[in-house]
Formats: sequence, C-alpha cells, structure tokens
Amino acid sequence: MIVTASFLQSQNFIDALYIVAFSCFIYGMRGLTGPRTAVRGNQIAAVGMAIAVVATLLHKGVWHGSATPWLIALGLVLGTAIGIPAARRVRMTAMPQMVALFNGVGGGAVALIAWVEFRHRFGADWPLKAEIPSLFAAIIGSISFWGSNIAFGKLQGILPGRPIKLPAQIAINGLLLVVAVASAIVLAAGTHSQGLFIGGILIAAALLGNMIVLPIGGADMPVVISLLNAFTGLSAAATGIALNNTAMIVAGMIVGASGTILTNLMARAMNRSVPAIVAGGFGGEVAAPAAGELDRGPVRSTSPQDVAIQLSYARQVVIAPGYGMAVAQAQHAVRELERALESKGVEVKFAIHPVAGRMPGHMNVLLAEADVPYDLLREMDEINPEFPRTDVTLVIGANDVTNPAANTDPGSPIYGMPILQVDRSGAVVVLKRSMASGFAGIDNPLFYDAKTSLLFGDAKSSVSEITSEVQSL
Repeated sequence: MIVTASFLQSQNFIDALYIVAFSCFIYGMRGLTGPRTAVRGNQIAAVGMAIAVVATLLHKGVWHGSATPWLIALGLVLGTAIGIPAARRVRMTAMPQMVALFNGVGGGAVALIAWVEFRHRFGADWPLKAEIPSLFAAIIGSISFWGSNIAFGKLQGILPGRPIKLPAQIAINGLLLVVAVASAIVLAAGTHSQGLFIGGILIAAALLGNMIVLPIGGADMPVVISLLNAFTGLSAAATGIALNNTAMIVAGMIVGASGTILTNLMARAMNRSVPAIVAGGFGGEVAAPAAGELDRGPVRSTSPQDVAIQLSYARQVVIAPGYGMAVAQAQHAVRELERALESKGVEVKFAIHPVAGRMPGHMNVLLAEADVPYDLLREMDEINPEFPRTDVTLVIGANDVTNPAANTDPGSPIYGMPILQVDRSGAVVVLKRSMASGFAGIDNPLFYDAKTSLLFGDAKSSVSEITSEVQSL
C-alpha cells in the first residue's frame, strides 16, 4: 500500500501525529515521578518531541520560500551540535545553571517567534485570535529569557548571589510591566507605529526579566528556576494558540501547569509566598570568621575515625545532603558509606529538603545518579518525626535547610521556614570545608550545639575516609 504525499500532508494525519506526540509527553512526564523510570520517561518524551517536529515539517506552508529548508537544516545542525555536547559534558554541580540556561533558550525562542510573526504580518491584517496570544508570548517569553540569564549568572558566580536592589524597585517593575502591556494593547488596537510598539514590548519585557531576578538572593534560586520554567511553558502554549499548533499548546500547558504547582510547593516549603520572593529575597555567600573566633563560642571538631565509630555503633543513621555534596561530587562516596553501614546492620535513611541545592529535586538527581535506592529517600515531612530516634545525623553541606534559627530566632530571615530538624538527633556530625555560612549568608546555631561535631575538609575525601574506617572496624 503506497502512502501518498497528499495523505501525509493532510491535516487529519498531522493532527493524529500531534495526538501521539503529546500523549508521549504526558506518559513521559509520568515516568519522571521516580528515579527508576525517569530515564525511560525522558526517552518517551524525546520520541514525542521527534514526532511533533516531523508533524510540523509535514505542513505545506513550512516549505514555502527557497531559504526555509536551509534555515530548518541549519537550526537542527546548530542545536544538535551545541545541545548534545553541552548536556553530556556538564558536571552535576553545574546542572542548575544548565537548567536555567536551557529554560531561558525556550523563552527566547518564543519571543523570537512572536517577533517573526509580527514582521510577517507587518502592514497586513493580523487576526486578534492570533495576535493577542503572540503578544502575550512575546512579553512572557522575553521575561523568561532574560530572567533565566540572570539566574544563570548568579548560579555560575558571574553575578553576586546576594540580592541586587534599586531604590523603588517594585515601582520600577510595575512601570516596566505597564509599558509592555500598554504597548501590546496599542499594537492590538491597530497603529501605524507598529515597529515602535513591538520594540517597546520586547525592550520593556527584557528589562523586567532582569529586574525581577536581580533582587532575588541565591537562597531562593530553586523557586526562581521553577517559576521561570512555568513562564516559558505558558508562553509556548500561547504561541501554539497563535500558530494553531496542537503539540505546542499541550506541551506548553503541561510545562506551565507543572512549573506553577512546583513553584507553589517549593515556596510553601520555605514558608514564603511567591510575591514575596519576586519582591526581593535574601541570600549570598558571606565569609564567616575562622573556627574558635566566633561570638557564639568554639565549635567541636572531630576526625574520620571518631565519626566512623559513632556511625558503626548506631542503630539508625540519617544522611542530610545539601549543595556541599554536589560541589564535592561526593554522591558516589556517600553511596559506598551507606553500603558499608548497612553491612554492619545500621539502618540508613536520607533526609531530602525540597529546596536543598540549587534547583528543584537537586539532591534526588545526585543520589539517583549514585544508584541510592529510592526507598531510602525521605522527604522532609516524612523524616522529621524520625530524628528523635536517630542516633547520628550526618549533614553534608546542608547549611540553610538544617538551621534551627528558623524555629527559634524571630529575627532570622528564615524564621518560620520548615527545616530538617536534625538538632533533635542524638548526635550530629556536620561535614564542611570551613566555617563560612551557606548560600543564604546566615550563621547556623547548629554548629555550636553541644551535640554537634564538625569534620572539616572536602566532603568526598571525608566520606571516603569515614567509609574506610567503618570497613576496618
């Protein structure tokens, strides 16, 4: 049976391919709910995207114009040549930056599509049902692109992690939003100065994207990345409406909805509202005095041998990982320690705070990479009741999410934020490079608690030494 070109390019066949594509998106996302199925979920979603691309290329209008095939080929070659090596070579410590950057590329692509559609329709009749979502996508996509670039700069250390605020910051943001929306309204109403107003939209939205993220501190970056991801999804869905592309509508709404839900959950985990975070957060690495010179008193340092004895003779050990584990790439060493302890009959669990690290699910990704069994991971609400019967908690670089000041100090910037209540354990061992504060720039009273001891040094080396000592006991 010969399939004719007219059938392949028929709208019914293309729509059928789009249905298969977004079905793959949905099924693939379902696979992301657990480490065991995450790889397969990504692969299924990738197949769906390939089908969506093929379906789009089957449209007759895609091939009008002599330059179009070459531009499509050039885009595919450049995207593949840049994207695949970048994704394969990125270190796990730089994954948050990669996520922010790739998310920004999506928002920028949407803004460019809106710009191209404007140029294509310049001087011609542009139906409002296509123009309005295109203008909405231009605003939101541009905000996402420029905001994601700022997030990337803060995470990469190119920009300071601390909040960067201007006087009357909220008023400036409001003015930029008014300029962008007013330009879109005037453009949709019809005007002879179309170039001026489309420029006003893109420039005002670009400035707004920068101004929204600059005042947000590093401690809020996981929420910001999730919020910008939701923005990109919504802008893609709006572009799909403008272009009458079913796959873009469904995929954009999936990303927008999931990003919005995740943003809300993470903000609640920090006991903060999204408007409060956008209005300006806190955070930024701040150097602290050397050990022994602190106002709170001396800290008690320990050795790998002493930590190994504590862990080996414990009934239950909880490991609370944070960004320090990611920096040291200690996840595989932690996995070996967990195996060594379990071989001695010690029950080991992992305490996962929703905003530990620099992106949503950062610790889950690291531990999954090291093949840590998923059933050993416990979310904050599940593990907190376990701490009173935990003999030893091993904290690896998780400064801010274990800070008891969130419960005891009304003057602390993180007061009221739900934390991992590691201070309720029988003993606490904290692995740190130095006495520098965490990304929020806040001192941690846990370090000076009588039941806390600190093991200074690189987390990977420290954990490996502890494992060696455990195995020799």
